[in-house]
Amino acid sequence: MKVVTARLQLEPFDDSHYDGLRVMDSDASVMRYINNGVVKTPEETRDTIVRVQARWQQYGFSWWAIKEKASGAIVGAACLQHLENVDGAPLEIGWRLAPAHHGKGYATEAAQAIIAFAVEQVGATYLVAVADPGNIPSQRVMQRLGMTYKGIEQHYDVPCVVYALQVVGE
Repeated sequence: MKVVTARLQLEPFDDSHYDGLRVMDSDASVMRYINNGVVKTPEETRDTIVRVQARWQQYGFSWWAIKEKASGAIVGAACLQHLENVDGAPLEIGWRLAPAHHGKGYATEAAQAIIAFAVEQVGATYLVAVADPGNIPSQRVMQRLGMTYKGIEQHYDVPCVVYALQVVGE
């Protein structure tokens, strides 16, 4: 399901996003806090798209490619998924941006839209976000989203800062 914001269009991963995702997957500065800092091979990027498409079919949510409306360029990716991809785990929001698009507020804008999607479409009442303890920009996004710091926990086989958002129903 596409999600549209003032400046962005979020589209579930598909084959048309390969080139834009490949740019991020092969950039060591993007991957330094993801995938244990290891850049992905072209095959791994393709496998990710296939895996994400299956999750969309199964859950009705997963990863979106973030497109800048003005240019049509893929500027990042963002997700709603079960933490560590474990069924029954809390729902996690996450994001990553191509370096040229840092500092524009795109991560916050995309995450706000995903929070709304999670609440309105999925019925979420509790969301988490995790990041490498050194990833201060991501932690700032979590704070701007109104998330509360919970502490350091082990996720994805590494220590992560964890922030949570309790969504109050109307």
